[in-house]
Amino acid sequence: MKNRSIFFLLILTTSIAYSQDYRWQQAVDYTMEIAMDVDKHQYAGVQTLNYTNNSPDTLDKVYYHLYFNAFQPGSMMDVRSLTISDPDRRVGSRISKLEESEYGWHKINKLHQDGKDVSFNIMETVMEVALNEPLLPNTSTTFYMEFDAQVPLQVRRSGRDSAEGIDYSMTQWYPKMSEYDHKGWHAYQYVGREFHSPWGNFDVKITLPSNYLVGGTGVVQNPSEVGHGYQVDKIGRLYDPNKTTTWHFKAENVIDFAWAADPDYIHEIVDVDGLKVHYFYQPGPKTTKNWTNLIENYTVPLFREMQRQFGKYPFSDYTVLQGGDGGMEYPMCTLITGNRSFESLYGVTSHELAHSWFQMALATNESLYAWIDEGFTSFADAEVTKVVFQQEGNVHEGAYRGYKALVDRGFNEPANQHSDHFNTNFAYGVSAYSKGELLLSQLRYIMGEEAFSRGMRRFYNTWKFRHPEPNDFYRVMEKEADMNLQWFGRYWINTTKTIDYGVKSVKKGDNPKKETVVTLERIGLIPAPVEATVTYKNGKTELFYIPCNEMYGRKTMNKENTCNNLPDWAWVAPEYSFVITRPQKDIKSIVLDRQNELADIDRENNAWPVAITPSN
Repeated sequence: MKNRSIFFLLILTTSIAYSQDYRWQQAVDYTMEIAMDVDKHQYAGVQTLNYTNNSPDTLDKVYYHLYFNAFQPGSMMDVRSLTISDPDRRVGSRISKLEESEYGWHKINKLHQDGKDVSFNIMETVMEVALNEPLLPNTSTTFYMEFDAQVPLQVRRSGRDSAEGIDYSMTQWYPKMSEYDHKGWHAYQYVGREFHSPWGNFDVKITLPSNYLVGGTGVVQNPSEVGHGYQVDKIGRLYDPNKTTTWHFKAENVIDFAWAADPDYIHEIVDVDGLKVHYFYQPGPKTTKNWTNLIENYTVPLFREMQRQFGKYPFSDYTVLQGGDGGMEYPMCTLITGNRSFESLYGVTSHELAHSWFQMALATNESLYAWIDEGFTSFADAEVTKVVFQQEGNVHEGAYRGYKALVDRGFNEPANQHSDHFNTNFAYGVSAYSKGELLLSQLRYIMGEEAFSRGMRRFYNTWKFRHPEPNDFYRVMEKEADMNLQWFGRYWINTTKTIDYGVKSVKKGDNPKKETVVTLERIGLIPAPVEATVTYKNGKTELFYIPCNEMYGRKTMNKENTCNNLPDWAWVAPEYSFVITRPQKDIKSIVLDRQNELADIDRENNAWPVAITPSN
């Protein structure tokens, strides 16, 4: 009996210790120096990485990402693009046609662990390192690396000589430690999409010809040395290309480091309540007017509205860089293509800026939960843009149309899967962006405006810099709403089931002079609360609210019209009836989800008479 008690005590103690350690995070501290040969598009690099194992596990190996190795014919990224039914048009067959001088690669010349050679094995874009000594919990080790790299011709995100003439878009440019967490190593091959990285600090020195201007993650530590080229405002490059300048950046508590460089950049700075917002772009007939409009008229309202709705931007600087192949977010900066209409330039900037909240501050595992990363960003972008441009109506209708097209065409897939493993790029794009955006708009419909807004700010403030997962989000929102919500997330994100409610019949009641019986039907397999708006022929309206029984709660209505709170609708029941205490002859119309907040895949059956559409 005594031994049995000791056994159970040991299990309990171990369980408590594990639960307390569950949210541990690994830590990385990079010091890097590279010297760029712009004639060969190659650079030599030295990296010192202090790696701290905060996990309860003993590690006998670590993994690095070598992203540039993807840009070679025959790579997994190349094969995937050549064999998927709808390849990304920016990639297509371009990798397969690269010349050797246009390849991307990393070559590891030396790797030490704590001063001793360590063995490694490179498997395309992942390098496995067998540690000389196991790394115990709560201990650190230091890796020293010397490497060479070649910048690929710009194909996807990274590269040289972009279509718009930007010399260097330097993303995924250094050997990068993979993330290790309670799920193990996330050493994914680079096939085309998202990333996941440990939090860390970066001390980076970049040496280029002196006519280059550089911007990126972090804060420049030597503005006087890089000189007026860094301070210049629409003056141009005055430095000698035959000499070199070393740019020194530092960034703290970030998950990555990106930069871009070009001799034709101009640099402008906007102060937003003490925050420095930098812009780097090439002046020209397709850029100057639109970028100037964006910089001068929209920087301040964009940042202020994002912070008002979702929380304070957590860094001192943010940089918008012309570069890359579209728009891609990184800590404290983004790369965007710049030869756009103003509407497009604003849109890509607003979206990438929103990523500073819903990825760069929270850092969910975007490889596994792209619907949080891209979906929450798309939602925030739409909500902020609505205020900035004083838009009316439901700003998430575009996401609904994309989702409905996915369903109608038979391409719908569960959103909760690794972003590289969707059957089509179409399914990935709609699942990550549109379904993630619609999850939030529908949660707001379920929770109510005030609880939802509080929940979004609380989620950000509670979980920034902590790698939250889906359950962390749902729990915050449940606490603010005082109701159960995970049922909806499980349906919406983990399955391909859909929402479809309809008005089945409207009939005279037992007392036809005083009663009308309305019967609704649940056709889709995702349950949801239902709001039925009844409009009478005298112009008055009445709202009937039917919670889903999975909620164990009701939202607080903030509508001007009368609200009738009806009993719950059990999710197993295909039909639901309620009584209107008015004769049928007095009823002009009945409309479900009048504001089109639910992603109901068939809105034509949402109204009675059927000729009445939900938007009327």
